[in-house]
Amino acid sequence: MSTLMNIGQAAAGVSPKMIRHYELIGLLPEADRNESGYRLYSEREVSVLRFIGRSRHLGFSIPQIAELIGLWSDSQRSSREVKTVAERHLASLEEKRREIEQMMAGLSDLVQACPGDDRPHCAILDTLSQHSLDKHQPSHRPQLKKGSAKEGEPAAAGSGHIDLMAWMRGVQVHHGAH
Repeated sequence: MSTLMNIGQAAAGVSPKMIRHYELIGLLPEADRNESGYRLYSEREVSVLRFIGRSRHLGFSIPQIAELIGLWSDSQRSSREVKTVAERHLASLEEKRREIEQMMAGLSDLVQACPGDDRPHCAILDTLSQHSLDKHQPSHRPQLKKGSAKEGEPAAAGSGHIDLMAWMRGVQVHHGAH
């Protein structure tokens, strides 16, 4: 008989909140519960959690992980099927890397072109506002709403910016209504 663990013991590097989420979306079977209503996990569920954790670490999306778990559970699968999933993901990551490298090169050029001194002229703002008339320059400094992004984090509500990690997973995050 296998050992049963509570959600904290079973975590396998995955937060209890994410474990509950994986159960809710069907990635992980719903756990049995003890008399007090606490979830109990077997070694099998912990193995699946570890599989999910390693898959997420490699950037696989939830649908891809579901596909991989399905293949893992199918003793009649071919390794070709598994490799195809991984190759598609690798190609997607390579494309995203190229896009990031292009962004970095463009930004590096802008940073080099900006004198970074006490004068107001800045090649960065000139390039970002290219084809805009000075009379259309904003008349205010944005005041971010409470709960919006902190310094160094993705931009605030309604800005249209993308959370980088979500973007890396191919998902755009929308922060509130415009």
